[in-house]
Amino acid sequence: MQEACLRHDYLDTLNQAQRRAAVYGARAAGGTFAAGPLLVIAGAGTGKTMTLAYRVAHLIIEGVDPQRILLLTFTRRAAQEMTRRAEAIVRAALSQRDAPRADAAILPWSGTFHSIANRMLRRYAANLGLDPGFSVLDRGDAADVMDVVRHELRLSGKSRRFPKKDTCLAIYSRCVNTQKSLSDTLHEAYPWCIDWEAELCELFRNFVTRKQQCQVLDYDDLLLYWSHLVAEEEFAAEISSWFDHILVDEYQDTNLVQAQVLQALRPDGNGVTVVGDDAQSIYSFRAAEVENILGFADRFTPSATVVVLEENYRSTQPILDSANHLIAAGERQYRKNLFSSRKAGARPQYVSVEDGDAEADFVVRQILANREAGMQLKNQAVLFRGSHHSDRLELELVRRNIPYVKYGGLKFLEAAHVKDVLSLLKWAENPKNEVAAFRVLKLLPGVGPGYASRCFEQVAREGYNLAALAGFRPPCAAAADWAGFCELMQSLSSAEADDRGWQTQLTQVRRWYQPQLERIYDGVDTRVADLEQLEQISGRYPTRERFLTELTLDPPSAAGDLAGEPLLDEDYLILSTVHSAKGQEWDAVFILNVTDGNFPSEFATGKPESIEEERRLLYVAMTRAKQSLALITPLRFYVTQQARNGDRHVYGARSRFLTDTLLKTMTPVFHGQQMPQAGRFSPRSDKSVDVAARLREMW
Repeated sequence: MQEACLRHDYLDTLNQAQRRAAVYGARAAGGTFAAGPLLVIAGAGTGKTMTLAYRVAHLIIEGVDPQRILLLTFTRRAAQEMTRRAEAIVRAALSQRDAPRADAAILPWSGTFHSIANRMLRRYAANLGLDPGFSVLDRGDAADVMDVVRHELRLSGKSRRFPKKDTCLAIYSRCVNTQKSLSDTLHEAYPWCIDWEAELCELFRNFVTRKQQCQVLDYDDLLLYWSHLVAEEEFAAEISSWFDHILVDEYQDTNLVQAQVLQALRPDGNGVTVVGDDAQSIYSFRAAEVENILGFADRFTPSATVVVLEENYRSTQPILDSANHLIAAGERQYRKNLFSSRKAGARPQYVSVEDGDAEADFVVRQILANREAGMQLKNQAVLFRGSHHSDRLELELVRRNIPYVKYGGLKFLEAAHVKDVLSLLKWAENPKNEVAAFRVLKLLPGVGPGYASRCFEQVAREGYNLAALAGFRPPCAAAADWAGFCELMQSLSSAEADDRGWQTQLTQVRRWYQPQLERIYDGVDTRVADLEQLEQISGRYPTRERFLTELTLDPPSAAGDLAGEPLLDEDYLILSTVHSAKGQEWDAVFILNVTDGNFPSEFATGKPESIEEERRLLYVAMTRAKQSLALITPLRFYVTQQARNGDRHVYGARSRFLTDTLLKTMTPVFHGQQMPQAGRFSPRSDKSVDVAARLREMW
């Protein structure tokens, strides 16, 4: 790109380290812009997203075709935000006459690992023995398949406790994503299931077989199939040739399978940029592997270039001083020292309180004081290691009439009526999808597992032609609805070949489903509203397959419901677990229960690597604060299983992370009742009593 095309230096807003990361690379002999492997260690609050967006924009400005850039993120929203920012930077940087077309800077290959994997697998379906119309199972559906197989193997009828479907799926998923054996996984994470190792192995073998028969893939399968695809050099080279540059966001959260895919695509690392922070790797329970980012630079010869972002734009320097001391005491890591231009500010508080009640009282008093000083409630957050840690505080907030929001709720696709409607479309899309078929058939009155099984077997015998439904004899209760049902399914399956205007199928489905909805569920009005919303959403997707797959991989967060009492308050407090708070920031942050057993968790004290992740978890919590930070330590914990007013208790131990060196960066505070002083009364008589002699005389 000629310099004359630039309106101004679009990199002026970046600091020196950010700029170095954004422009890394040079013109190759052929005139194309090339770069070796690049690792950007982006400390908390150092502008990671902006830096990566500028990196993408710089590649486009240097002449890299946006269609030859692969951007991998962990959420679809992150990919969209990165694309939006990069496009804005490009448009601002280029002169009007040389500006790209309206769609030129849009990255067609940006998305989550799972969504990109889905697109790859559909292109290579024939090579992988897959039906191009395979279905993608969400976690709930995958657990249902696991449960069906579990029952068929008679494991649910064991006289001793056998793991439930969700636990079985969690064990399976952990084995897949950590690439560890079943035996090692059970010993490390599920010791109570060790005696069932042989049965679990058989269960997982049959689980895999059942999914293959039904031509369905779960989230883990998407990554596994992709990794096996690129494990073949021919396919890896072909896919790699599609892209000049591959960028990965939040690399510290990748698992081993994702790292293997990246390595297979670019074994030499050329054109690869990964961005992340090893100090914020806190998702090992999802099989994230911190070693992916710690070992990235040394994976290549010569080693990858490492750029460390240390200038923090979020917090005051006193908060960063404490966070720096905390993380510096850790073991293997990329050393960084966060600094801020905001030097002034109060030191973090190390608050000792008597017990949980005193902890709640302190937090509420400080929150209200901050509010009176002009800080909104929504700019304050209370963070905790486990969700139950906020129980007492929530009671106190209600008593003091302080509104709050605590994150959580039913996911949209977990709502039964939404799953029903989507299952109708999924079965039409993939007639081998046994999970969807069983759910659909059991919507009809009188159809139970037995009838559903026989009906599906008849469809299978007819080559999975849904027209075979018309020849099945349903139970008497379903006879009146059967003809309409068969007509619907044939219509949906015949429409499969032509995706133009496919959204009208949702209207067909909803009209047929309405009487079933009214028969099966309560709260029909709100459920109908959900389905109408689903129809509106469908307009964004060009094909039925894209609609079903994308909605499964990136579902909306909550199910609809009637509006409750209006929240007339002007403000509300934020309550959140630390894991849910990652990526967020607030003016004031309070961290509950900073004691050994909570930070680190008692369940993480068995292995050094688990301890280090707990350190990183506390670091993430501390670096959410912009202006004020308080770590609260209850001195007394009451023992459970005693009378309501019982006083049996244990004393909490200071967290091993709060070293003397770290505490010197903080202000100690005690909150609670002081012990009463002795009264002014004093004895007037000088008479003495030899109690010791009297006690001896007793014996």
